[in-house]
Amino acid sequence: MCVKLPYCNPRIDICMRDLIKRINNVQYKSLASCCGHKKYNPTIVIKNKSTGYISELYTGKELGVRKRNRYYKKDNEGFYYIPEIN
Repeated sequence: MCVKLPYCNPRIDICMRDLIKRINNVQYKSLASCCGHKKYNPTIVIKNKSTGYISELYTGKELGVRKRNRYYKKDNEGFYYIPEIN
């Protein structure tokens, strides 16, 4: 399990960096991601570069455009999750 990053930290979880790099090198751009820190399922919000379609990678759930890319909510313990997924 990687270390939980401080609040509002724009860095990518260490355990997801290689995957995010590969995603960004194909037809997608990652907008947000979290490994779940063994509390939630890992999630990656992606945008299809050609269609603009925004979804969560693992589930394929359509998420649509959000104000300032706020896809995640913070729980009482400070962990982030996507309500539509978890």
